[in-house]
Amino acid sequence: MSKKDAGERARDQRIARGAVAHYDDAAYYDHAYKRRRHDVRFYVELARRVKGPVLELGAGTGRVALELARAGTTVVAVEPHAAMRARLAAKAEKLPRAARERLTVRAGDVRTLRLRTTFALVIAPFNVFMHLYTRPELERALATVKRHLAPRGRFVFDVLMPDLRAMVRNPGRLYRGPRVREPATGRSYDYFEAFEYDSVRQVQLVSMVFQSIDDLGDLRTLPLSQRQLFPEELALLLHYNGFEVTARHGDFDGGPLTSESESQIIVARTRPSSTP
Repeated sequence: MSKKDAGERARDQRIARGAVAHYDDAAYYDHAYKRRRHDVRFYVELARRVKGPVLELGAGTGRVALELARAGTTVVAVEPHAAMRARLAAKAEKLPRAARERLTVRAGDVRTLRLRTTFALVIAPFNVFMHLYTRPELERALATVKRHLAPRGRFVFDVLMPDLRAMVRNPGRLYRGPRVREPATGRSYDYFEAFEYDSVRQVQLVSMVFQSIDDLGDLRTLPLSQRQLFPEELALLLHYNGFEVTARHGDFDGGPLTSESESQIIVARTRPSSTP
């Protein structure tokens, strides 16, 4: 194997590890994102307007799915990672009985999922599609969406707006973030991030570094790989896979998409001439 091939293989392995490592500790994941509520309100209100069953792809620990069920929506929550799925199921047991009966939790991969039903609304909140790193993976995921959309159904998802400032950050530098606490032990950690952008693969490689404030030997690094999807690239992918974009927003209040937007919120449907 040439030095170049070895480097490519190592990069592929880093991306693969960064696709899953963030989801191994479901308790910390819950703790880290417990204050993220603006997107939950958006998806709950969307489901109310659609008035039909919802399929959530990449449901995580149930941040959105549980609130959908509480609000009266029938939802199938699909999650590939066992730790996340187990925590979702445990939290679902604490729902009121009526809400619990509206929620189904399933194992599944967005690229291969095939259920024997269709949905008025398919959603993929909080950057799920940023873990699809190649065009074939994205196209298989879009085929899954088409397969499960009812006639006149809607596909709604959000991904980050690519941040050019992050892409050009010095990969050898650690950028300090706010101090964090590990929920299982109560220990506090100084938190840092390092960024490395692969411009060929369009993947941002983030290293999340946790340094215990009490024990210098307690140093942990957690990788995260996120495929960057530019707005017009995303529009093309949807178009050539049989979708039309009916709306896109730059925030969860319906604001316009701009270069300063943190996220892209996409509302799409299958084109009339394009059937699953």
